[in-house]
Amino acid sequence: MIIQSKKVWLAGQFHPAQLEVEGNKIIAVLNYGTKEADKDYGDKRIVPGFIDVHCHGAYGFDTNDAHPEGLRKWLKNVTSEGVTGLLPTTITQSKEVLTNAIKNVVNVYNEGYEGAEILGIHFEGPYLDMKYKGAQPEQHILKPDVEQFKEYQEAAEGLIKIVTLATEHDENFELTKYLASTNVVASIGHSSATIEEALMAIANGAQSMTHVYNGMTPFNHRENGLVGAALRFKDVYGEIICDLNHSTPNAVNIFYKSKNDEKAVMISDGLMAKGFKVGDKFMFGGNEIEIYPDGSAHLTSSKSLAGSTMKMNEGLRNVVEIAEVPFAKALNSCTINPATLIGVDDRKGRLYEGYDADIVVLDDDYSVIQTYCNGVAQLWAKTKR
Repeated sequence: MIIQSKKVWLAGQFHPAQLEVEGNKIIAVLNYGTKEADKDYGDKRIVPGFIDVHCHGAYGFDTNDAHPEGLRKWLKNVTSEGVTGLLPTTITQSKEVLTNAIKNVVNVYNEGYEGAEILGIHFEGPYLDMKYKGAQPEQHILKPDVEQFKEYQEAAEGLIKIVTLATEHDENFELTKYLASTNVVASIGHSSATIEEALMAIANGAQSMTHVYNGMTPFNHRENGLVGAALRFKDVYGEIICDLNHSTPNAVNIFYKSKNDEKAVMISDGLMAKGFKVGDKFMFGGNEIEIYPDGSAHLTSSKSLAGSTMKMNEGLRNVVEIAEVPFAKALNSCTINPATLIGVDDRKGRLYEGYDADIVVLDDDYSVIQTYCNGVAQLWAKTKR
């Protein structure tokens, strides 16, 4: 199969080009018109597939639910927003619930599925801070424990790639150091850490920060907090939710300006509520949440933010068109940067020869015309030309 456009994203710019796909790989990148194309997308933008490393669910499914068909439905339909790879993300719960959630992802991963590729698991909690727990149920929050985590990773058959934890509660940084030694990303989040404590966590193996601005100590000119650490330490990865509800456009702009081009990571933090209408209510981590008119999800008890229903293509549009971040930096944050964070940048995140054929065709308004996952056109994506 050969697809082409006058705007194919290569080496940080758009170029008239063809992508020749065989099986699940891009086997050649050619100049536009070199060979007869099977699909000519004209001047529509062709970019690498989006990778969402922090997403809890969608379409009524939550990772903690441990329902295989719910996970399969999510993987199949999330391609409509350009996502070609993701990390199903847990929320703090009992050991039994978390173990079942992990095993469900592993079973679907091993048995086969359609759509976006499972690139691992994001384990958010239970090793969090009480004050900054957000929507995480406090009755199941625990101190970091290496031996317990080993049990979770064994159940996951090594699929856990990111762990969000409050490193200030990790005695002697034992779990942080263990994660680093086993190539698992320790991400500081839901944390009361000071900027000094964050620095020591980074020195002992932490590589990222979870949904910057949210679930962490704020920035103040005298007490810089974890937000200050995220903005100051440019060579540390930082996730950011770009629905413009969790952070204002100005805050998003400041974040992107503060991070190196390679370290900003856009996430959806999407919940099971994604795909439903305003006013619908769901149970999330044992708490009831409701969708607000702006698309955000809130706890019905406290009215506090619980997560997002943002689509990744909408996030890209928000960052470029509203937060006024350069397109290249914004696109990197949902393609090559998350790929590098989880160690799959040798096959994901670029439209290069030898890479997986994860390809997204965007319309001028950032809607998804077509998504290809490992070379397979996703038929439920929009078909307009």
